[in-house]
Amino acid sequence: MISKFVNKIGNFVDGDVKIKKRENSHDIIIELQNVWKTYIMGEVKVHALRGLNLQVRKGEFLAVMGPSGSGKSTFMNMVGCLDIPSKGKIVLDGKDISLMTESDLAQVRGKKIGFIFQKFNLLNTMTAKENVMLPLTFQGMPQAKREELSKKFLEQVGLTNRLDHTPNELSGGQQQRVAIARALANSPEVILADEPTGNLDSQSGQSVLEFLRKLNKDMGTTIILVTHDEKIAKQAQRIVYLKDGLIVDSLDFDTSKLMQIQEEQEKNSQNNKLKINGKSRKNWIE
Repeated sequence: MISKFVNKIGNFVDGDVKIKKRENSHDIIIELQNVWKTYIMGEVKVHALRGLNLQVRKGEFLAVMGPSGSGKSTFMNMVGCLDIPSKGKIVLDGKDISLMTESDLAQVRGKKIGFIFQKFNLLNTMTAKENVMLPLTFQGMPQAKREELSKKFLEQVGLTNRLDHTPNELSGGQQQRVAIARALANSPEVILADEPTGNLDSQSGQSVLEFLRKLNKDMGTTIILVTHDEKIAKQAQRIVYLKDGLIVDSLDFDTSKLMQIQEEQEKNSQNNKLKINGKSRKNWIE
């Protein structure tokens, strides 16, 4: 692992990995312009977002970090068309969603956005196949086509032999893979992943991250991932750090170079272990 990657978001301390400068681009899929979200709680106004500005490029893998109460969940609700801002503008693929009706927002959610949640949010009375078919049902897709796509996406996440199992019959990792297949069902342009590894063991969590990276690299799907874990965040192409409803820091980096260094360091670590367990063990002890 890269032990000296970031001491604090924005402080890059590892040698030859260079921070990229942001480039102006017309290929923006999501843009937040001076977005505020204020909740009225009795006589108190709580500003969850305070004039947030952010652009997300098509095909980008973005990680969002921040402490509890920083506005991460509110940010995801805004981008995911689950809520509208109190003030400001949110543009998704050229359309201002802050002006849409609830019916219009539901259509956008169904066609352009896939959700992956920490707690999976699967229906326990439905099989894996039926859970994946559910969003396709809301889009009015014929039954035969729904079944075909459901099987296809469950196969892609390695669950061909679990099609007819209910969530209670699946492990946590398998349930999250069903959730990923469901998120992919409508071929969304954007995947929103809210702490997708939070309820998984390290091996299952890494498997989920590898699938998201592959989806981003091979299919060009835009990934926005919310996490508390810096080790997870640094696998994205960019990290933004939220505090008190504002972006207080942003870090861009070259993931290909980063992964190369990580692989070399892990390889060196394995070689050192082999030396310790082999002929040089005596010298090492001495």
